[in-house]
Amino acid sequence: MILRLFRRSNKAATKATIDMLYGAIVAQGRRPVFYAGFGVPDTVEGRFDMVVLHLVLVLGRLRREAGGGQLAQDVIAQDLFGAFCRDMDHNLREMGVGDLTVPKQMKRVGEALFGRQKAYDAALAGDDPAALTAALARNVFSGAAGTQPAAERLARYVRRSAAHLDAIDLAAAPGSLAFADPDTILRDTATPHSDR
Repeated sequence: MILRLFRRSNKAATKATIDMLYGAIVAQGRRPVFYAGFGVPDTVEGRFDMVVLHLVLVLGRLRREAGGGQLAQDVIAQDLFGAFCRDMDHNLREMGVGDLTVPKQMKRVGEALFGRQKAYDAALAGDDPAALTAALARNVFSGAAGTQPAAERLARYVRRSAAHLDAIDLAAAPGSLAFADPDTILRDTATPHSDR
């Protein structure tokens, strides 16, 4: 199991594994199909939401594997959260946010992550498929009119990705995450959608 990766005393190995995991999260969240095919806004906010969505999926997978144990929360989740924060801090500075404003913006980033995590985790754990669609419509699509079909497609992708993550042995191939294929979801749910 993935938790074995973090029981090593070699901090470099742990950092390398976190870097691989976080790199895979970001790479998946940046796939063009989400913006061209699913209608996710190709904006700073849209890209942020896609990174957060995939981070939440991985954190949920780790928590389920650990059975909610302290190790998952204190080591793996914290290290991934740290990688996310460093990345967001770097991005804010590259966008020209000043040193005095970065802490305030980072507080908003953290609140956004934890709010979305709570909403997505509850929706994935619940029996109402509409709850996940509603959470995605509200967060990823900002509640914009006409985005319900896109939110439904994205919800299918999220549920399938959660199942993919649960089915793989991350310890056998550290850093390799198997999210669902978004192109397959689009083919399976081919319906007219807006080219946002």
